[in-house]
Amino acid sequence: MPDDLLEFPPLSELRRRTSMKWRTYDDDVLPLWVAEADVPLAPAIVDAVTGAVHRGDTGYPAGRGYAEAFARFARDRWGWAGLDPARTLVVPDVMQGIAESLKVVLAHGGGVVAPGVAVTPPVYPPFYSFLRHAGLEPVLAPLDGAGRLDPAALETVFADDGVGAFLLCSPHNPTGTVHTADELATVAELARRHGVIVVADEIHAPLVDPGTPFTPWLTVPGAENGVSLLSASKGWNLAGLKAAIAVAGPQVDLAPFPVDMLEVGASHVAVQAHVAALDNGRDWLDAFVAALASRRELLAALLVEHLPAVGYRPAPATFLAWLDCHALDLGDDPAATFLERGRVGLNSGLPFGSGGAGHVRLNLATGPEILTDAVRRMAAALR
Repeated sequence: MPDDLLEFPPLSELRRRTSMKWRTYDDDVLPLWVAEADVPLAPAIVDAVTGAVHRGDTGYPAGRGYAEAFARFARDRWGWAGLDPARTLVVPDVMQGIAESLKVVLAHGGGVVAPGVAVTPPVYPPFYSFLRHAGLEPVLAPLDGAGRLDPAALETVFADDGVGAFLLCSPHNPTGTVHTADELATVAELARRHGVIVVADEIHAPLVDPGTPFTPWLTVPGAENGVSLLSASKGWNLAGLKAAIAVAGPQVDLAPFPVDMLEVGASHVAVQAHVAALDNGRDWLDAFVAALASRRELLAALLVEHLPAVGYRPAPATFLAWLDCHALDLGDDPAATFLERGRVGLNSGLPFGSGGAGHVRLNLATGPEILTDAVRRMAAALR
């Protein structure tokens, strides 16, 4: 069983953690919100971090070891043999890498200077804040009713002269949707037709069920002028050990990137942890992905039993569940009710943008007992 391999800690042990997930709410709240997983670290990561500390190897990052490890992982897991470490930059984290990549490709992508960046709500809330902080404006191309990319909405937005880029969330957060190769080919064709450059956030890519193909953006024909952001952060629960890589397509000029600022900003200890995860933590990742599939099944059964009016489409990626609570008549922000009356901390759907009202995002990456208790509490909040 996956949980036997991972040994999901009990609630009493988890409450000793001091991270955001466990310190934002009072101790009587079950926190199933921010994207931290209730798992122990993979042994390979523990060995890498403790080894670095014992050696005093805590300086600035250097070399292409992280990119080389990702190239091996991408080749073995996704069949992506073309990830060239020479066309990568280590960046502090995915969102900072996204912001810098967008500024570069918009300023140097064949004269494109349009400040509009297409996004597909409901989508990860920092997309909006990071774009605006970078002087860029999110332009909405909502997902369709099935939670998938909507070519008509994308074409309408791409045709706007003020839109120069598309920030692709792949796999999608919060829905867990894995975009198909055909869907991404359509995006590439629309982007080419309208002169839009695509930057892809692929941070959740390691967390795709093995039966569902994941298509890296830069493997799609026509994506050669794009940039992909990758990290081991979500797959191995390393949010507190920040590092990521930006992979530039063959038509992207790396010279304008602020290399010194970005690469020095990443954590050298984090890079070592991520390399260990990618090379030696794959069995652990497989167990984690299997456990998440089990949690989706459990959540679906719990909702049928306790909250049958809640809409839920289990998806093959991420450890997030996007729940439609409109039928509960809790207004635009049902997360507030679940927190106040049920003492369950969930993400409100409102910050995810268009289509988020009446929804909550639930973090599945926890033990079955905690997930069961949370759903029962949510149901009790309605009584």
